[in-house]
Parts: sequence; C-alpha cells; structure tokens
Amino acid sequence: MPRDFTLPDLGEGLTEAEIVKVLVREGDVIAEDAPLLEVETDKAQVEIPSPMAGRVERVHVQPGQTVKVGAVLVSFADAAASPAAPARAAAAPKPAPAATAARAAAGARRADGGPAPAAPSTRRLARELKVDLATVAGSGPGGRITDDDVRAAAGGGGSAATSRAAATPAASSAPAERTAPTGPARPLAAVGLQPPPLPRFEQWGPVERVPLSHLRRTIAERMALSAALIPHVTHFDRADITDLEAVVRDGFEPARAKGIYLTLTSFVLKAVTTALVKHPVFNASLDPGAGELVLKRHYHLGVAVATDRGLIVPVLRDVDQKPVLDLARELAALAQRVREGKAALDDLRGGTFTVTNIGALGGTGAIPIINYPEVAILALARARLEPVVRAGAIVPRLMLPLTLTFDHRVADGADGARFAAEIVALLESPGRLLLGL
Repeated sequence: MPRDFTLPDLGEGLTEAEIVKVLVREGDVIAEDAPLLEVETDKAQVEIPSPMAGRVERVHVQPGQTVKVGAVLVSFADAAASPAAPARAAAAPKPAPAATAARAAAGARRADGGPAPAAPSTRRLARELKVDLATVAGSGPGGRITDDDVRAAAGGGGSAATSRAAATPAASSAPAERTAPTGPARPLAAVGLQPPPLPRFEQWGPVERVPLSHLRRTIAERMALSAALIPHVTHFDRADITDLEAVVRDGFEPARAKGIYLTLTSFVLKAVTTALVKHPVFNASLDPGAGELVLKRHYHLGVAVATDRGLIVPVLRDVDQKPVLDLARELAALAQRVREGKAALDDLRGGTFTVTNIGALGGTGAIPIINYPEVAILALARARLEPVVRAGAIVPRLMLPLTLTFDHRVADGADGARFAAEIVALLESPGRLLLGL
C-alpha cells in the first residue's frame, strides 16, 4: 500500500503553504531526509526533507499551488517493494560513534521502519556533524531527538564547529531568483471592516495587475490582523551608544578571526532580553477569551530580515542563556539561511518578542506593527553623531533612536517608558552586557 506524506502542521496558526519547487520526480528512489519540496509560508521559504526512504510513486502537487495542512504532497511505494539503497539522492551520512545501549534503544524504537523523530533543524545539525539519526536515542518527549542528543552522539564537540560552519558563507550562496507568482490571484482574508469597492483606475490611464505572492499576501493579512485587534501605542527614546560602538569597533577584527561577525544588533538582543526578565509583561501574549495574560518564561527573540521575497522574522532561541558573541554567531548564520531560502520551520516560529533594525537603510525612526500574537516590538533607526551636553560641555555623541510599540491592553505608557529606559541604560553600559549583568 502506498505511504502518503502530507503537509505537516506548521505551527503558530499557519494553515497553508505555497509550493515553490518540487525536488523529486515520480520513480526517484530517495533517502530519508533527502530534500523533497520547497514551500513558502508567511514566515519564509523553507525546504521540507523526506520523512522516509523509498521510491516516489506519485507527486500530488506542482509549483505555484497553495496547499492546506494535511494535504497529500507525495506518495511513496510500499516499503516492502522499495529498494533498500537510495539510487538518486546522496547516501545517508555514515553512523557516528554512539553507545551500544543508545543504538539498541534507537533501533527498537524504529523497528517499524518509521523515521527518527526529530525537528528539521535537528536533522540539519545531524547532517553537518555526520551523525546517523537511526543510531541516536532521543531524550525529548516521546523519544524525540534533540540537538543535544546529536552533539552527544558526535562526541560533544559539534556545537562550536557547527556554528562556525554555519557562519561561513557557502561557495554557492547566491539566493535563487524569485519569479512572479504562477498561481491565480486570491483575495486577502477579511479582517474587521470591509473596504468599499475601488474605482476603475483604467478610466484614468493604463494599469497593470500583479498577483500577490503567497508570502506578501500572508504578511498583508497578518499585519491587518495585528492593526485591527491590537490597540498600538508607541514610545520613543534614544540611547547614547558611543561607548558601545567603540566596543564593537575594537572587537570586530578579533571576532571575525574566530568566524564571528560582531554587530550592534547582538548587543541590542542581549539588552532587550535582560530588560524583558525585569519587565515580563512585554514577553507575553494576551488570551482575551480566557481573560489571561500568558507570561512566557522563555526568551526567543525574532529579528526582522529583509529578503528579496519580503520581510521575514527568524527566531533566536534562549537569548537569555547565551553570551553576546554566541548571539552574534547564531544571528549571522540564521540570517544567511533565511536569505538563501534554507531556513527550517523551527527557525521561524516560537518568537516571544521582535526586534527590527532599519538603521542600515537610513531614516530617523519608524513605528512598527506588532508581530501578532506578541505584545511588543522594538525598532532601531540609524545612529548619528549629535551635539550632547555632558558635564556642562557640548560634546559629539553617537545617539541611537529607539521606538517601542506595545499592546495598550497589557501595558500602560509608564510601563513602556520604564521598559525602554532599562534597554537604554543597558546599551549605555556595554560592560554589563558583556558580563551578563
């Protein structure tokens, strides 16, 4: 009997995705974890690996098609009839050293021939460290394999090596060109009031109608949802980052020698997370149906990344537990994967607070829209030298404009001012950030 592979649950309320590329053909024999499809969600363009090995009996989708979660994507031939060795895809990585007990447990758990339970990001880590997931015993819920399990199977030395490898651009890192959407144009989902009909623009001159891409359409829907549901309030502030800029400048070359691209953003992420620990209301989501504020005791920060397909917000996890240099390394690798369209779904969900930096593009400030269902977002503009009074004298200082937008249902203006002031104080004391104080 054929085995169907369906579009998996994408999480965070995502119910559909657009097929960008089909990477296999009917009749191909592929290995488990071999690239199967590229899809685009409202988060990013991601690659979906095959959950099983076998012969592709039927491909049910085509590029440009939008499919719902649970829709059949590919059917594989019956396991008993499939060849044991993959013919087209690259061979699976050689098993890495692992304890005999771990091998036995892993083998028993997958005696039914099913794939090893692991997230796409964990599968990618296993490929980079040359670890065969079939030999790894998972310590997560339900036997799920975690990143730590993979690193342990590789001998415990994979974390830094992987980060350095991820931070180094590949030889063929140019992003694939994004052509115009091939499917028919679809209306945006209705949110709040219905807009009146548009006039016939053709009566005044030539026009061109271009269908929105799946990513752009979904961004539009989510921004309209956020603006319609959340009463936004914005607080403006500035931070004197003269001393912080000196730290970044002095440490840039030594950090680059270690494969780390040191930027101001990594310090901002650390400052924001430290402030969130003291002001947890901004690291939350509102559940209006239950009348509850969900305070999140984990700190996963989204960082807006501009791509040729639109704005995408990948997530750095457990920022509170990592030093600035580790954040700089992870941020560079994550942004590179997003721009190349190689981010996994786990890279793009679970954020608790978002930071967006338009400083590289100029401007004196911006009022961002909250990334629903979060309750706050911080925007950075371009830092500029300005005359500032210090100890009774006018001196040039590098001033960074900050804009904090937050949900007025969960916090008042005074709360926002205190939270922003905490971030400013941390940015103006870079030693505290480096020491984790």
